[in-house]
Amino acid sequence: MATEALVSFDVERLGDKLIQEATFLKGVREQVEKLRKDLKAMQCFLEEADKKQEEDVRVRNWVSEIREAVYDGEDIIDMFILKAEAVRRNCFLKRVFKKLMNLYGVGKKIEAIQLSLRDISNRREELGIQNIGERRSRSAQNQMLWDLRRSSPHAEEHVVVGLEKEADELVEQLIRGGDQRRRVISLVGMGGIGKTTLAKKVYNHTQVVECFPDCRAWAYVSQDCRPRDVYMQIIKQLVFTSTKDQQVLEMVEKLQEHELGDFLHEHLKEKRYLIVLDDVWSCRDWNCLAKVSSKDPDCLGNVFPHREDYVISTRKLFLLWIAEGFVLSAEQADQQSMKVTAEVYLNELINRNLIQVVRMSVNARVVECRVHDLMRELAIRKAKEQNFFRTHDIADPLSSSTSNSSLFSSKCRRQSIYSDMERYASVEHNTPYLRSLLFFNLGHEICRISQLDFIGKCFKVLRVLDLEGVEVESLPSIVGTLIHLRYLGLRHTGLKLLPLSIGNLRSLQTLDVNNLKQVPNVIWKIQNMRYLYMEGQENDIPLKIDTLENLQVLSGITFKQWIQNNSSKLTCLWKLKLEGRYELLEGVEFWKSIAKL
Repeated sequence: MATEALVSFDVERLGDKLIQEATFLKGVREQVEKLRKDLKAMQCFLEEADKKQEEDVRVRNWVSEIREAVYDGEDIIDMFILKAEAVRRNCFLKRVFKKLMNLYGVGKKIEAIQLSLRDISNRREELGIQNIGERRSRSAQNQMLWDLRRSSPHAEEHVVVGLEKEADELVEQLIRGGDQRRRVISLVGMGGIGKTTLAKKVYNHTQVVECFPDCRAWAYVSQDCRPRDVYMQIIKQLVFTSTKDQQVLEMVEKLQEHELGDFLHEHLKEKRYLIVLDDVWSCRDWNCLAKVSSKDPDCLGNVFPHREDYVISTRKLFLLWIAEGFVLSAEQADQQSMKVTAEVYLNELINRNLIQVVRMSVNARVVECRVHDLMRELAIRKAKEQNFFRTHDIADPLSSSTSNSSLFSSKCRRQSIYSDMERYASVEHNTPYLRSLLFFNLGHEICRISQLDFIGKCFKVLRVLDLEGVEVESLPSIVGTLIHLRYLGLRHTGLKLLPLSIGNLRSLQTLDVNNLKQVPNVIWKIQNMRYLYMEGQENDIPLKIDTLENLQVLSGITFKQWIQNNSSKLTCLWKLKLEGRYELLEGVEFWKSIAKL
C-alpha cells in the first residue's frame, strides 16, 4: 500500500474521529486537528517520494518514518478514546482526575509526533524530494531536445508501408463493443521501428474518430516524465476546447499536480475516451499516469492475507474494506454508495489482473474472487516491509523458533493466522495496536472460552475480528470491551449464544453470524450497525431493532420479530431478508410495515 494513500486514509480518519468522537476528544480537539493538517501537508511530497523509494534507500527510510508517524497518531487517538470510555464509568472525582491525566498524556504524545514530522519534513530537501506541485527546472538544452522529440497526432505520415494490417487490428480492438471496462493497448519496441507512426494512423482512423467523437487526446511523455505537463496536455484537448474557456483554464493551470490529476479523473469518469501516451520510457511513469484514468484502489489488504487459492465472497470483501476505512466516499453517511465504490475498486483490480474472478451472478456482477498465488506472495512480502499485514502459520516449524516467542512486530496492524487457536493463544502477543485479526484453516477442535479471552485483553483497538469457520463454544464477555470493533464475523462457528456485552460495541458496523439459538435483545444499542446478518435463529423471541437508524442490510429476522418493530424508523434500509412463517393477520401487519419504509 502506498504511503501516500496511507496518509490520505489517516487524514480522513482523523477528520471522521473529530466528528464522531466529539465528546471524547473535546479536550484535545485542537491538537488532533493540527496533527491532521500536518499529515495533510506531508501528502504534497509523498507521491514523488513513493516513486523514488525503490531506488534510494534514504528515501525509503524517510517514507518509513512518515508511515510510523501516521501509525503513532492513529494509535494515540484510539487508545485515548478507549481510556476515556473506561474513565466515564468511574466515580466523579476519580473521573475528573483521570480525565485530566489522560488529556495531558495524549497532548504530550501528539506534540512529540508533530516534532517528529517537522524533523522529517526538514530532511526532504537533502533527499531531493519536491512538492508535487512545483515545476521541475530543466536546462535550455533539455527543453530544446524535449520540444524536438515531442510528437503530434496531426503530423501523420501519409506514406506508410507495411502497417495496414497492424493498424486494422488495433482499430478493431479499440472500437470493439460490449466491453465497457478500461482497455490498455501497449506498443513496445526499440526506437525508430514506427510505434508513433502506427499510433498516429490508428488515432486518426475514421472509425476511431467516430467511436470517440468528443473525447480523444494525445499526450507526449518523454524520458523526463513530468505528470503535471502530461495532465495539462490532456485537459486542454478534452476539457477546454474553446477560447471562451480561457479564464477557467488559467485557474486550472494554477492547481498542483495531484489536484490536476483529480480534476482530470472526475472529468473522465463515466465517459468513453481514448488517450494516447506517446514515448513512455518506464513502467513507473506509466503507473503514475494511469492513476488518472482510474484511481488505483489500495484495498488489497483484505484479499492477500487469505490462504493460497482461497475464494472469498465479494459481499464479505466489501464489508471488510469498509470496516478498515479503505473505501472513502464524499458522503461518509451514504454507506450504500460506499459499497458501490468498493465494487468499482474490485473491478479495477480485476482489470489489472490482480484479482481473479471465480463466480459471476446472473446479472454479470462478481460474486466470488481470489488472488493468484504469485501476486499474493509478492504483496505479502511488500506488506511485511511496511507492517501493513502479516500472515503466520504456527504449525509450520520454520515460522518460529519457540512456541512462546513473539511472532510479529509491535507495529504490525493486521494478522492472518493459519493454525489452531490453542497454539496461537499460547504465544506472546506483542501487538497492542493490532487492527485486524483473521483466522483460517483451524481444524475441527472446539475452541473454549478461555482461549478467546486473550483477544479482548491483548488487542484493545481491534477493528476487524473474523472467526468464520472456527468452532467456538461461546464468546467471552470481554469482547464487549472492544469499542473500536467495526466488523465481527462469526459465521459457521457453531456458536449458539452471544454475550449481552455485545451491546457495548458502539462502533460495530457489521455483525455476521448464523444458526444462533437466539439473538440477545441488546442489538438495539449498537447505533452504528449497518449490516446485520443473523440467519437460522432457533428461537423466535422478541428482538428490538427499530433504533438502528443507520441499518442498510437486515438478513435473518423473523416475520414475528419484524412486525413488532416500527419499520418507519429504518429509513436507510435497502435490503431485507425475512425467515419463518406467518399467520394471516401477521401477513397483513407485515405488508403495512413494508409500506412504511
